[in-house]
Order: sequence, then structure tokens, then C-alpha cells
Amino acid sequence: MRSPYCLLLLATACAGAAPAKELPRPTTPSPGLRYYYPVPKAAEPQTYDFDVVIYGASPAAVSAACQAKKMGRSAAIFVFRRHVGGMSSSGLSDVDYGKKEAIGGMAKKVFLDFFKKQVQSPAEVETLFLTMLADLDIPVFFEHRLERVERDGARITKVVFENGHAARGKVFMDTTYEGDLLARAGVAHVAGREAGAEFGEKLNGVQIGARSAPHNFQWRVDPYVVPGDPRSGVIEGVDGTPYAAEEHGKADKRYQPFCFRVFATKKDPLPWPKPAQYRTERYELLKRYVNAAPDSTWWNLVYSRGPLKLNEGDCNSAGPVSLDYVGGSLGWAEGSYAERERIFQDHVNYQQGYLYFLANDPSIPAELRDRVRRFGLPKKEFPETAGWPHELYVREGRRLRGDYVLTEHDCLGKTSVEDSVGLGSFIMDSHVVRRIIYKTAKDAHITHLRTSKPEEITAAQQNWQGDMVGVEGQFDYAVPKPYRISYRAIRPKKADCVNLLVPTVISSTHPAFGSSRMEPVFMILGQSAGAAAALALDGGLAVQDVDYAQLRAILLKEGQLLD
Repeated sequence: MRSPYCLLLLATACAGAAPAKELPRPTTPSPGLRYYYPVPKAAEPQTYDFDVVIYGASPAAVSAACQAKKMGRSAAIFVFRRHVGGMSSSGLSDVDYGKKEAIGGMAKKVFLDFFKKQVQSPAEVETLFLTMLADLDIPVFFEHRLERVERDGARITKVVFENGHAARGKVFMDTTYEGDLLARAGVAHVAGREAGAEFGEKLNGVQIGARSAPHNFQWRVDPYVVPGDPRSGVIEGVDGTPYAAEEHGKADKRYQPFCFRVFATKKDPLPWPKPAQYRTERYELLKRYVNAAPDSTWWNLVYSRGPLKLNEGDCNSAGPVSLDYVGGSLGWAEGSYAERERIFQDHVNYQQGYLYFLANDPSIPAELRDRVRRFGLPKKEFPETAGWPHELYVREGRRLRGDYVLTEHDCLGKTSVEDSVGLGSFIMDSHVVRRIIYKTAKDAHITHLRTSKPEEITAAQQNWQGDMVGVEGQFDYAVPKPYRISYRAIRPKKADCVNLLVPTVISSTHPAFGSSRMEPVFMILGQSAGAAAALALDGGLAVQDVDYAQLRAILLKEGQLLD
């Protein structure tokens, strides 16, 4: 772990400020592994006044607040729970960069200069973010859950929190992963997948099959409780919808699955916990998938792109059966806080049970069980939640609908904009949205051939007999070169709101957001939003009327990469 002095030097370089002060931390007792829990009403509710009011704790919040403060404006961050840094300090330390040469500004200092090694301590990352804020005297208000937004015409005037406190501001910023502030402000937004025809996109809407072979089922897995008998019902994790080619490209309200980015260790670990609602039948699909793999293949599943990628630090998984809780995220974006708490706990139970099952169930091959048991949770990370990450990885929530909508055409270089406030470069990416039923071997072959070479279909695949489990919604599609993200994509239409900026859930389609939703991009756009907010305040302007040439000059001076 880096020394506090090293942290201080880097934070000071990012903030351009005096030595670090006492870091902001919550003062209330920890509630444990919870998303939503009771917070007492304030005995004497306060109304705070700031130039820039930021709601959300993602990296975009940190860079936005620091940039606005550097330009002479007061700023504050209001946090739903107890931590700052979003997924970057919640276990997602194996960061997806895309092309590193496309990252500039504060994001470069944090994600390239600081994240030099793949395994990075989440606590250390949060300390860095808190130090940046403390150096600039930017207050952080923990456990402030947004209750309502007050407006005067097209202008937000105040946000009110469940604990009774409120914040008045001149410019507001939504830096959440869900788009909660913009939704409560009545700003146009979407959730789910658009129809492919709406913007002329190939990757939008229902996507039958997988765009990359490792994410599809490589061998046949029977979907029924009693194998071969559809009357017995489908096993858990399969939604029972049969393959239907005519559905391809149609719109729906589904989006990517969520997961916790487990931070694992082999050094004196805490054992994988057995959840209170553990049921082995929940993992029947996992059991069948592992045991269906040829002997020469299944061992690779825990080392590469299979049900579990176990390593020291951030653990990820891909493929058709994984730590992703496929289908479990439905309803999160538009759900109430209480409904999200139910979904959150369902994810805790699913994922803890998944790891416990792999480590202990006799149906799992012994060598695989032994490898999983050698790992566990770290004792020094996430002490409030017994080593388990405190934040659920919300890959996709609401998305703004502004004057410009980023689409796959931007990502592919077919369209370009002149008002760039940052670059994206990661692949267009969506994890498996549903597991459905292929009724015939022909269906399975069609979905594989959609992007795979014919020679990649093995003899075993060609000999599939009867119904099998398949996937829907997955794609990863290369982005040829960095692309520009328009300033118009991080602000609403003027008729909707004149003093709101949204650097996280930007105005984009489902496939384009799959590329832009990376933590470094959030931080890039947050810094640009902070500069735009300061310029709007300096000129007494709506955020839509900020002079782009002036904004561009400031961003380039700050080291942002725009072209």
C-alpha cells in the first residue's frame, strides 16, 4: 500500500491545493450491509447554500466539485450513504480504460498515475478522493437521501432530503449511477433499451444470442427442472422465454445485470459467508454448466472468462453463468428506495450463495471447490460490512435525454461533434440481460454464427439435441478509435431545466452508454461539468448558453483531452 505521503502528493497535484486536512467521514454507527436504512430526522433541520450542489458520490462528483472550487465557486457533495468514490472505491479496482491515451485531466492523475498496479486497495482509493476534497475545503454530507426537488419554472432552486435538511444552489449536478436527481426534477430521461430502429443501431433493443462466443453457452445445458420435460418448469436463472428471431432489435425496459465486485485474498482470508437465505436449487444452472464442461475445459473457468475469475484483489466474471445476477436488476432504476433495498439484499444473497456453493457443494468438482476455498474476503477492506463490498455495481440506470444523444454511430466514428467535453474509447459493452430457451440446434447455431466463425462451433455444439439454455442481450463491440462526447449530452434541454448538469448518466442510447459508462470517463465529464457550472455562474447564464470556446480553453488548460 502506498504511504500517506504519496497519497498526499497525488491529491495535492489533483487539487492544486494546500496540504491535506482532516478527511470527511460519517459520524453515525454503521448499519452493516444495507442500501437503505432508517436515518433519524434532524432535530434542527438546516438549509445549506452553495453555488454548486452535487448529488451522488461517484468519481464525477469529486472532479466536478474540485474543478468548480478551483474556479472560485463554493461546492458541496451530498451522499446517499457513507462513502465517496462510487465503484472505484467499492472493489472495482481492475478499471476498464479503453485507450489510456484518451484519458486526461484529473482522471489521468487518478486512474493512470495512481492506478498503476491492477490490484488496488479500495480503502486507499477512497482516501485519495477524500483527500482531494479536504484539500479544497469541499464539504461532504453523508446519509442525505434525496426526497424532493423544488423548482421555479425551468430552474431548480432547492433539494430536500429525507432527514429534513435541504440545500439551495445556483447550479445542481446529478452524479449518481441511477439518475435520481434528474428524475425528481422532472427532466426527460429513459431507462431500458431503445428499439434498434429508433437511432438506426445494430446493437440496441433485444439482442438474441451473444456477440462474443465466450459469453454464450459453449455446451448444452438443459433448462428444465426435470431434464427433457418442459412441463416440470424451468430452473432458476432462466426466464423461460423461447428463442424468437422476430424479437431481435425491439425495445424493452430491461438493462444490464448488476453484481458486487468482490475483493478477494488468499492471505488469512475470512471464509466465504453462507447467506441467511441460502438455497442450493438457486444454483442448479451453475451446477449443470460446470459439470457439462468437458474435462479439458472446466478447469479454465476459474482462471479466465468463466463462472468466476478468482485472483488477489478485484474478482470479475463473464460468460453465461457468473457472479452477475442476470435478471435481478429489473426495477432498480425506477424503484423506490425500499424496493432497491429488497433488490440489494437479493443480490447479497445470490452472490454470497454463489461463492459458498462453489466452495462447498459436493456437486462441484473437487479441484474447483478447493481452489475457491483457498480464497476469501479480506479482513482489512470494507470493515463496516465484514469484508463484503458496500456498494452494488449499478451498471445501468436511467439515462438523460438532452439536445444531443450519443449513439453507436458516435462510438464507431461515423458521427462526430464540435463541442467535445471529453473522450470515450472503451468497447460498446453489455453483459447478458436474459437467459432464454433455444428450442432447436438450429437456433443455437444461428446465435453463435451471428458473430462467430463457423469453425469455432465444435462437434459437441453441432450435436446438440433438445432444448437448451441460451443468452440474450450480450455484446462487446470494438470502438475503432477514441470518440468525442458532446457538451449537449451532459445537460438537459433548455425547456427541461436551465441549471442542471449530468456527467454520469449522460444523454445516450443503451449501446453507447455501454462504452461511456466507465469510471475514468465519469471523472473526465465531471471535471468538464464543474468548469461549465463555474462559467454559467460567472456569466449569469443557463448551462445551455455557456460559451463553448471559453469552456474548451479552460478544459485544455486543465489537461483535458478533447480531440
